[in-house]
Amino acid sequence: MKPNYENWMPKWMVVGMFVITGIVFAGAVGFLIPTIVVSPLYAIGLGVCVSGCAFFLYLSILFEKMRIAFDYNSDIHIMKTVAESTVKYVKLAKGQKGLDVGCGSGALTIALAKLYPDAEVVGIDRWGKEYASFNKPLCENNAKIEGVSNTRFMQGNALKLPFEDEYFDAIVSNYVYHNIPSRDRQSILLETLRTLKKGGTFAIHDIFSKGKYGDMESFMRKLKEMGYQEVELVDTTDGLFFKDKKEAKNLMLQDSRLLKGIK
Repeated sequence: MKPNYENWMPKWMVVGMFVITGIVFAGAVGFLIPTIVVSPLYAIGLGVCVSGCAFFLYLSILFEKMRIAFDYNSDIHIMKTVAESTVKYVKLAKGQKGLDVGCGSGALTIALAKLYPDAEVVGIDRWGKEYASFNKPLCENNAKIEGVSNTRFMQGNALKLPFEDEYFDAIVSNYVYHNIPSRDRQSILLETLRTLKKGGTFAIHDIFSKGKYGDMESFMRKLKEMGYQEVELVDTTDGLFFKDKKEAKNLMLQDSRLLKGIK
């Protein structure tokens, strides 16, 4: 029996996009039927419908490509590679604790737990309606299928984590913070790192574009001033997690970076 890690690109979204494309196409056909009456308004309407149809068809195809790529069990293996590679940037000793922020269906949590079977790994997520198929029972079932017993999953919010300061020895996360509506995602990162012990390691993978995070170079300098060590922002789109930059760009992940370091 295989684990079910679901998909970041929900099927309903892909289907919905194709339905919208069909509706717009029907509108374009509607403009083509009255061929006797040709007017500027008709031409404008036809142009809008044809352009809209082309646009939504492009999005439909893109979303389907993303759904295939984000399938954990697909031949492309992007999501599996990202999860298994991210956890290698942190360290956990026997009896230590690790945290996965925004665990979703449990893939990254389980990857960390498998790498460090003598540690305890916690996966936390709000499991909102945006990803209705992701939930705590799904995570627990995936851990059971994977033969992992050193995990536990709980509901919580990354904006205010229900943990004491310096509680964890390692923290990981994958493509989470850019989805959180916020004008200051750097403050969310600081809230996460608040729970990391002195000497602990962290590896946070996300779409670190300036539009989403602001000046990350300045943020890394701030972390170093706060005492963090070996803080780096690593490009993961050129052979590290992805085959090449073109592959990442085709999936709208061209700004994927790994923020890693030691507290």
